[in-house]
Amino acid sequence: MSRHPAVKWAQRSDKLFITVELPDAKNVKQKLKPEGEFFFSATAGADNVPYEVELDLFDKIDVDESKSSITSRNICYLVKKAEDKWWSRLVKQEGKPPKFLKVDWDKWVDEDEQDSAPAGPDMDFGDNDFSQLNMDGGPGDFDADAPEEGEDDSDTEEELEEENHEHSESQAATPASTEPETKA
Repeated sequence: MSRHPAVKWAQRSDKLFITVELPDAKNVKQKLKPEGEFFFSATAGADNVPYEVELDLFDKIDVDESKSSITSRNICYLVKKAEDKWWSRLVKQEGKPPKFLKVDWDKWVDEDEQDSAPAGPDMDFGDNDFSQLNMDGGPGDFDADAPEEGEDDSDTEEELEEENHEHSESQAATPASTEPETKA
């Protein structure tokens, strides 16, 4: 009997992100059908334990525009929806989703925030020109006051003793309280 790997998902109006978390997966088989069938199977571990996921997705998908990526830690799917619309859930089945199916909060964006929230490495930084931020060590360098290599910027023992002595003198010269004492 096959086990179910952990599956995480998130969506946008035009696509789904489905991640099958199965480290060191071997013999990976995957199938997508336009009517919304999603099938995955693989083996993993030293004993080649079989894993399998079969989902009946909420609506139709565009198989030709969908992609997958197999890494050593997981299998990621970018599934193109047939229609640009938000789904109320990932699978057609109503009620509680299967236990192995979880929301991918790292990729999740609410429907009303979709246009304003960039996701992942292809973030849109607008018209910012990062070449103008002086990140090359020129004027405005963050470490401009740092000692040069070979210089020792640490305080000597004499300087530390002098600072401690000045601190204790200033505490002794300051009155404990400026409020008049009240007797009970």
